[in-house]
Amino acid sequence: MEFGPPLLEDSRKIMLLGSGELGKEMAIEAQRMGVEVIAVDRYDMAPAMHVAHRRYVINMLDGNAIKALVRREGPDAIIAEIEAINTEALIELEEEGFRVIPNARAVKICMNRIELRRLAAEKLRLPTTKYFFAEDAEDVRRACKDLGFPCLIKPEMSSSGHGHVLISSYEDAERGFREALVHARGGGRRVVVEEYVKIDRELTVLTYRYPLGGNAVIATIPPIEHQRPEGIYHYVESWHPATVGGDVVERAREYAIKVVNELGGFGIYGVEILITKDGRILFSEVAPRPHDTGLVTLVSTDINEFQIHVRSALGLPTPEVKLVTPAAAHVILADTETWTPRITGLEEALRIPGVQVRLFGKPFTYRHRRMGIVLATGNTVQEAREKARLAASLIKVSR
Repeated sequence: MEFGPPLLEDSRKIMLLGSGELGKEMAIEAQRMGVEVIAVDRYDMAPAMHVAHRRYVINMLDGNAIKALVRREGPDAIIAEIEAINTEALIELEEEGFRVIPNARAVKICMNRIELRRLAAEKLRLPTTKYFFAEDAEDVRRACKDLGFPCLIKPEMSSSGHGHVLISSYEDAERGFREALVHARGGGRRVVVEEYVKIDRELTVLTYRYPLGGNAVIATIPPIEHQRPEGIYHYVESWHPATVGGDVVERAREYAIKVVNELGGFGIYGVEILITKDGRILFSEVAPRPHDTGLVTLVSTDINEFQIHVRSALGLPTPEVKLVTPAAAHVILADTETWTPRITGLEEALRIPGVQVRLFGKPFTYRHRRMGIVLATGNTVQEAREKARLAASLIKVSR
């Protein structure tokens, strides 16, 4: 649903459906513009709840709970911060006249890896990894026969690498299929089976749409490069600007604009692009919100991705975003499971010039949960990366 003039003249309330670290930064940006913030999540004291005006804890897959809460609060914009949401409820609310950011259809498609692959590869003809859809272990075996081993299995409903399983033989098919579904987000009984490609680089192209003069304006930010250790499917390190050539940047930007214009609505999208070792440039995924790797824009650009998303949600424009310094980010991961974790090493990390630390404030940890991020600036990307790595190595999350 497209919409007209800015909201700030007569309305000042947004609702975050999902209140993690990305929601926290959006809440801060919204409050800087005098906007009331309602934070909603599946557990209490999620990061955005620390800085919101009010908070609610509900089952995010319970459509009736979402609809009741939205109708009670009457927000002027509903921002989907996570994929694991009852999207049918969002569609119904949008039909009632509520503004869903970027729009309900985009949230639904991006949450569902099968629907997203159909849109990108089959409708838009964007290059992707070779793939098959599977409903049981036997389907997985047939897919791997065509794709070759190893094969990567992704659940239909997934985000941030949850449920991604690499299998190396037909005997692994049953285990891989079940493991993928166990770790899926938001249900779903199917999986995507993909060829396993050797990745040279990964990019995030932050692409945003906002209304201006009755039309939709689309723009991109210079790509962010990121990486993860082999076998880990959530990012660990990102840096800005990317170190790829201009031809790769243009191809990645072309893919991003194509998919974002198809999804429509207003707000920022994080479009992930793979560059394989054999030279292919492939569309991977898209998030209908600010992206984890885009946290680096808190220091690298003059307008960060969170402010862009909030501006677009309110019908406000965002002029050209400028890169102001080379920067890098490195996540702070938990090694253990505990409540009220103890963070050490901050004093040592903050002695490094150009380093900032953002702790997310999550009330409990589990192994490899993201608990914070180190941000670093430097004269070059490599200098910023070295600072971020060093600082992150000094910070520990413990009982």
